[in-house]
Amino acid sequence: MGKVVLVTGVGRPLGARFVRRVRREPGVSRVIGVDTHPPADPLGDAEFVRADIRQPAIGKVLAEHAVHTVVHMDLHGTGLTPGGGGRGAVKETNVIGAMQLLGACQQTPTVGRLVIKSTTSVYGSAPRDPAVFDEATPARSLPGGGFAKDAVEVEGYVRGFARRRPDVAVTVLRFAHILGPAAESPLAAYFSLPVLPTVLGYDPRLQFVHDDDVVEALRLAAAEPGVGTLRAGTFNIAGDGVLPLSQCARRLGRPTVPTLLPAIRWGGGALRAVGLTDFSPEQLRLLTHGRVVATGHARDVLGFTPLRTSAETLEAFAENHGLGLLPPAALSRAVDRVAGLLPGKPAPSARAAGAGSEEEVRRDG
Repeated sequence: MGKVVLVTGVGRPLGARFVRRVRREPGVSRVIGVDTHPPADPLGDAEFVRADIRQPAIGKVLAEHAVHTVVHMDLHGTGLTPGGGGRGAVKETNVIGAMQLLGACQQTPTVGRLVIKSTTSVYGSAPRDPAVFDEATPARSLPGGGFAKDAVEVEGYVRGFARRRPDVAVTVLRFAHILGPAAESPLAAYFSLPVLPTVLGYDPRLQFVHDDDVVEALRLAAAEPGVGTLRAGTFNIAGDGVLPLSQCARRLGRPTVPTLLPAIRWGGGALRAVGLTDFSPEQLRLLTHGRVVATGHARDVLGFTPLRTSAETLEAFAENHGLGLLPPAALSRAVDRVAGLLPGKPAPSARAAGAGSEEEVRRDG
């Protein structure tokens, strides 16, 4: 008999994709998908159980199916839960749901592996941040609210669980900003705006990870059987390379509107009020200071190599969501012509045409 895998958050497209993928693993006999509402996307031959991880009944599901591996994907970065509800409902699902699930895992002796889908937002975004965060780098400024703070709290509970159940292999995957057909995130909503408001005087560095690479990283983390293997631990997951926000806008063909920070706070609140995008304080800090993480640990220990770079992930996002008002090539030529007229600016050919590597960011950061 193969192992039984339980996946939370299968009501969202990314969760359903992962269920279909992990079901094909040779060492997996059954996959149980859990959410509060039926998934919109098919789960293949996996089983769906309608359950709320915030309720003690999730423990009965784990025990009844003798679950070995739990993959927790029910962490929401958007302002609404799939079943409805505002920020309060999201936080309750993220934090209370994780606490209840961890408590159920602690009481279930068959559980031998736990995988948590987290985010690089736990590092925060601050003006004096290091050029590159690795998994051991402490945050200079902890997130003060929103999804990032939820993730920090959840990771704290996961560390407590790991101390109480040392026999369980615990893996935390900190994903950079996910872009792709199944992506549901504030940054994806921001990039979908026809015009991108930016903070005047700042050009933050960003990294992205494609849906396909998210599924593969989760598969690797869940695939290793046994207890206490090397694949346990915390890993940053991101596509290779770094893109400044200005270059993202050019590649998407979207004009930018540099705005003073107080004005963008006001405008962000208006956009959030009408549901166009979630300009939370953490989102604004990201669009001001950016964030870059090192991914070598995931390559060396988890065995994960991203199929798409950050630039290729952004390109795939543009293909799925359509280009903006200005063709990227024409926009790039216009910006290069203007830049060439400015004193002290290098010629376009002397500037890097693509994204910088992590090593370049470390050297120049």
